[in-house]
Amino acid sequence: MKLWRKSLLALVGLIVVAGLSISFLVNANTFRPAIEKQLTTVLGRNVKLGDLSLSLFSGSIVARDVIIADDPNFSAAPFLTAKQLRIGVLMRPLIYHRQVVVRSFQVDSPQITLIRAVDGTWNFSSIGRVASSANGSAAGTTSKILNGSAPNLSNLSVSSIVIANGRVQIESLPTRGRPSVYDHVSLTARNFSFASQFPLGMSANLPAGGTIGIIGQVGPINRDDAAASPADLQISVKNLDPVAAGFLDPGAGLSFVANIDVHAASDGQTVATTGTFRVRNLKLRKGAAAAQKPLDFAYSGTHRLKENSGRIDDAIVKIGNAELHAKGTYEAVPDASNPLLNLKVYGQNLPVDGLRPLMTAAAVRLPNNSTLNGGTLGLNLAISGRVSSLVISGPIALDNTRMVGFDVGSKIHGIAAMGRPKTGDITDIQKLRVNVRLTNAGVVADHIDAVISAVGELTGSGTVSPANQLDFNLIAKIDSAKGIGKVGVKLLTKLNGKGGDSGNASGVPLRVTGTPDEPYITADVGGIVKKKKHSLASIFGKKN
Repeated sequence: MKLWRKSLLALVGLIVVAGLSISFLVNANTFRPAIEKQLTTVLGRNVKLGDLSLSLFSGSIVARDVIIADDPNFSAAPFLTAKQLRIGVLMRPLIYHRQVVVRSFQVDSPQITLIRAVDGTWNFSSIGRVASSANGSAAGTTSKILNGSAPNLSNLSVSSIVIANGRVQIESLPTRGRPSVYDHVSLTARNFSFASQFPLGMSANLPAGGTIGIIGQVGPINRDDAAASPADLQISVKNLDPVAAGFLDPGAGLSFVANIDVHAASDGQTVATTGTFRVRNLKLRKGAAAAQKPLDFAYSGTHRLKENSGRIDDAIVKIGNAELHAKGTYEAVPDASNPLLNLKVYGQNLPVDGLRPLMTAAAVRLPNNSTLNGGTLGLNLAISGRVSSLVISGPIALDNTRMVGFDVGSKIHGIAAMGRPKTGDITDIQKLRVNVRLTNAGVVADHIDAVISAVGELTGSGTVSPANQLDFNLIAKIDSAKGIGKVGVKLLTKLNGKGGDSGNASGVPLRVTGTPDEPYITADVGGIVKKKKHSLASIFGKKN
């Protein structure tokens, strides 16, 4: 047993001595000029390496203080800096022939800056472009760097390229807002080659929290524009907050947190996407409260890489047995945080009860904190403009719903002593048709056509200011209203000059002011009296 231990220790000692001897005999720094030159040739960027050392047991040459220059059209600062670069090599050719045969690259803790110009090009678009013009040898399973010589590596092919614990900063040119920063970036490309497709996996922490994961196939690399290389990827994003991350203008009013699963297939120019979104804490307008329930969307569309714009073929959210659809186009230039939208949002027979999260997110406020119960909604809205100044317009139809917690009839001033019966804090809305136009300047509602049991038939128009001040002028045909007594109906129809007991009145003017929380409704009895000053006396004269 003692002999066995001594033999084992001797063998280990021999290996260590051999390793140290080789490290002394093979001075890795002698390879630095050739490695720098070949990496510069491959990338088309000036590459500088610090001290080189040989790690015999990991089979790699370790380069300290790596610097890769940026495209001078974008920045004079480095494109990449890293603490160290591990170049995996085959040891036998290195030891016996002083020849470096590369099998892998690993960059540890790099700092990478990506810059997008207004014309859609990226600072990494030109990577490899210079090398592609040279006459390279055919691609092999490994790439060689010969000490003292300069073979062309435009057809670089290695078993793996790894980025570990990186930090990526994304900027725009010219500069717009603060850059987006992704931490803990990890990337692995297997069987990498410029000339063929290769598998890729990536993960990173999103700005302001959340994560992104990507797996799929990339390549072959476009040698004229690396950013236009084809790809087929599955993308998973968790807990994305686009406002906190700087992707959306915080002043626009739109905000949410999303989980996204998307399949993206790119030909290098256009990306076709399909996927699902789960959106939480949705707010569609300034001053809105966040939706209390998440919304699930199915999505398909295309995106043009160079133009940073695209088309939403269809985005669907299921509400009960009905569907709400959105489709149209967007342009994320010149400011990606404030894109230009041109969308249609439409749906029919949408159950009102299922729409409450969207109503909350859109800052739809009902009087006295009341709620709509039952019934259906139809809409066909156009959404256009920058996110910060959207114009939303189109018809809305509401049928057979009840406003619970608010009695419109009891809030009408000017007819309080006219025999109005109590109906409770419920308003039945048989029908409501209205054209709306929402902008930063407020809401304009016209072509109002409604049948409300507590008031009767209503027509008219009005506005809601940015400060939520109401200003509506309506005409009510109240002869069929349940919230006003017979004496009141008779009086108002008589004052308006038509109807007698039959009640075919031309209508009673109603003025609505106050706020959506506390509307103030006034029947313009005084105005009618001025027009028909003898009518009141004649009515009460008959009663006497």
